[in-house]
Amino acid sequence: MRIIKNLAEIKRDENSVITMGTFDGLHLGHQQIVDTVIQKSVKSDGRSFLLTFNPHPRKVIPGRNDVKLLSTLDEKIEILEKLGLENLFVINFTSEFSRQSPEEFVKKYLVEGIGLNEVVIGYDHHFGKGRDGNFHILQELGNKFNFAVTLIPEYSLEGETISSTKIRNSLVAGDVVKAGKMLGRLYTFQGKIVRGDGRGRKLGFPTANLSVENEDKLIPAKGIYAAECIVENEKHFGLLSLGSRPTFHKDGEIIPEFYIFDFDRDIYDRIMQVNLVKKIRDEEKFNSVDELIIQMKKDEETGKEILSKLIN
Repeated sequence: MRIIKNLAEIKRDENSVITMGTFDGLHLGHQQIVDTVIQKSVKSDGRSFLLTFNPHPRKVIPGRNDVKLLSTLDEKIEILEKLGLENLFVINFTSEFSRQSPEEFVKKYLVEGIGLNEVVIGYDHHFGKGRDGNFHILQELGNKFNFAVTLIPEYSLEGETISSTKIRNSLVAGDVVKAGKMLGRLYTFQGKIVRGDGRGRKLGFPTANLSVENEDKLIPAKGIYAAECIVENEKHFGLLSLGSRPTFHKDGEIIPEFYIFDFDRDIYDRIMQVNLVKKIRDEEKFNSVDELIIQMKKDEETGKEILSKLIN
């Protein structure tokens, strides 16, 4: 897949099929759009293009900068490569860029920049200044500049329309199972393994403390999760703790800690990818260390039972 960050890098070709948007999470609904773009480009012997924005527009537009990301740019790139997209155009989203009208954007980037015969968008897509652009505006522009517009309807799962907002809400509530179903894969984040206070090892449960790479990445609700991890290109299974360790700290910061089953190796300073499978319980404060150890042993048993289908 070709990654483009400047309009000047693109050779104009009117035989291109394009989609555009933030595509945060690249969930099943997004994947349906991308698949349609690829299929149409193959059928017309043209190019498949996806235009996305970095940073997320809500990080730039005043009053809307509270968004946490489901997928970083690197994660988007990895997923889109697997889907088979040919060209990813990453546009630097700035305040100046956001002030373009829908027609200015379409004319500069799609018509005169890339060249196209068709645009494919989702049912709720908006673009341009004030998010004034929509399917009907695109149809009018298509008539003016001679390109077709295809609207992809909402994608439903178990009777519910999938959206990035609903996935965020599920993660904030700790429901990583529901989030994973809507994404079409396990929810993932990654971080660098750093040294902690060594308390987990003293308790018999050595953990890898993680410093999350991207501060804008959404981290799910506090609690204990059955999870898998990838470190040094090896997959392992274990428990992820997201919390402030209330048994030992009054106002500690939230630190992701991963306990890998049956593992004893120095992996400090390595990058770990965490894939969340299912929440086991909420974070709790215990009256004693012994109570905590008893619960941790129960968590390990529960985690192994949940993960057994993935391990075998």
